[in-house]
Amino acid sequence: MPEDIKKDIEDARKKLDGKDVDYEATLATKLSIAKRVFSREKDFILNSSSFQKFFSENQDWLKPYAAFCFLRDFFETSDHSQWGRFSNYSEDKLEKLVSKDSLHYGVIQFHYYIQYHLHLQLSEAAEYARNKGVVLKGDLPIGVDRNSVDTWVYRNLFRMNTSTGAPPDYFAKNGQNWGFPTYNWEEMSKDNYAWWRARLTQMGKYFSAYRIDHILGFFRIWELPDHAMTGLIGKFRPSIPLSQEELEKDGIWDFNRLTRPYIRKEFLQEKFGATWTFVAANFLNEYQKDCYEFMEDCSTEKKIAAKLKSCAEGSLLLENVDKIRNDLFDLLKNIVLIRDPEDARKFYPRFNLEDTSSFKDLDDHSKNVMKRLYYDYYFHRQDNLWRQNALKTLPVLLNSSSMLACGEDLGLIPACVHPVLQELGLIGLRIQRMPSEPDLEFGIPSQYGYMTVCAPSCHDCSTLRAWWEEDEERRRRFFRSVVGSDALPPSQCLPDIVHFVIRQHVEAPSMWAIFPLQDLLALKEEYTTRPSTEETINDPTNPKHYWRYRVHVTLESLMKDKDLMTTIRNLISGSGRSCPSLGEAAEKPQIASSQAKIPTATQQNGAPQKQAIASCN
Repeated sequence: MPEDIKKDIEDARKKLDGKDVDYEATLATKLSIAKRVFSREKDFILNSSSFQKFFSENQDWLKPYAAFCFLRDFFETSDHSQWGRFSNYSEDKLEKLVSKDSLHYGVIQFHYYIQYHLHLQLSEAAEYARNKGVVLKGDLPIGVDRNSVDTWVYRNLFRMNTSTGAPPDYFAKNGQNWGFPTYNWEEMSKDNYAWWRARLTQMGKYFSAYRIDHILGFFRIWELPDHAMTGLIGKFRPSIPLSQEELEKDGIWDFNRLTRPYIRKEFLQEKFGATWTFVAANFLNEYQKDCYEFMEDCSTEKKIAAKLKSCAEGSLLLENVDKIRNDLFDLLKNIVLIRDPEDARKFYPRFNLEDTSSFKDLDDHSKNVMKRLYYDYYFHRQDNLWRQNALKTLPVLLNSSSMLACGEDLGLIPACVHPVLQELGLIGLRIQRMPSEPDLEFGIPSQYGYMTVCAPSCHDCSTLRAWWEEDEERRRRFFRSVVGSDALPPSQCLPDIVHFVIRQHVEAPSMWAIFPLQDLLALKEEYTTRPSTEETINDPTNPKHYWRYRVHVTLESLMKDKDLMTTIRNLISGSGRSCPSLGEAAEKPQIASSQAKIPTATQQNGAPQKQAIASCN
């Protein structure tokens, strides 16, 4: 490599060596340098037999991807609906764009070149890991971005007027809205889920195992309209709705009352105080005395947000725009039933409908009927449908590669899920603070089944240290019920506590114990200087959360840390999970702490072929 490029790489490495990842600057720098290297070696690389083999085996996805990247940069947006005549994908347009006679062929070649080198690098890393007895575990996300090459090329496979999310839970009272379009499973089934099979086949080239993100989505998905910003007003797809005939037989007939936001003057005065008249004048119509409905131009969450932004720019009355927006959203969600947008005679119970004033103001008969139908809809009538849905789709994934499949099965778990996972031989996930058993506050690692992955945290929640420090009440209950101490727990998650929790997990019967690197680093006090809140990788409850976490310790320094390696080695070898190279006599862990000793974990194991794995997420 030329010296000038080597120098620029080293300069960029120093410049980008920040506390957090600057993705935009990093990507721009890498692409700039890659283009310079490409201009020097493109003829040699692109004419090599190795590249020709790669291109031949991958052109089905490689050509559309290169074209997508070119058009994205040319139009300066990944929103392919703004690409003019290229908005609608066609093979003819693609072939002309990637043709050797195309004016833009050089740019197309560059994207081929980048993917080729990424393939070589990942293949080399995977082979090196295998030779060292290390498993690479890939991730299969539940959705794809609505402005992606997949939705451009295979638009018929996605319900582009919808969004994927999750219903409300302990962590997100308004549910979650991830913004991905939901899958058109009916269309996917026509070619036996070829799109999925291709993805798994490609992953199988590099990984030995993979995680199926939100595996519940293969049973049913929480589907929201694309005009929603929060995650509450959704419905499960597929699901058996409440029919108009069914409701009428139970004496429910005023569907406008149940499906339209229930807004009364006293609600407005209570929520908005002195600004209620301003809010009413700009967002609501009074259709009868003290009864209001939303204006047409603010009848959805996205419309409300847009209009509120416009109003706020020209008014001094709106001091707390976020609060007013959230309160307006609450009014919009003050309903009992959701009418199916594709069939006006079908309805879905609004999640947590008993919490709404719309429900509370119903007569007793209507309340009793809606409560019964609500619990039937969410907890009984869908079980067989969801079971059959999963048994159609999941086996396709499992049979598409030789990788070991693990399912992320956290959240609101239907009764049919765990029996299906057991039937298919799928491994489930157990996070101690998010137990699958509804009657437990904390999972009991010693009681986990063998067909599970156990972990104290993962990339989708706060680290062990951050969780300990952010929730005082739960920390006390954990210290009492899990650690077994009536003493007041320390406010900081000390290394002894981390050691106790990790030991619980490595001694669990679970096939795999997987630990985020942040939790392993917390075994040693010198690595806990960074605020724990900065170690959380992803917050799925916050749609604006930006993944920027970067480990604050270099691998070179960790490789020299004999104390930490000894501590981890002893945890593994003492648990029965060690491979022969780790089967050394356990040494006393070197963890310094001025606090009283934490009681030792007492779980018994004996499950064969267990593995302990560190995860860098």
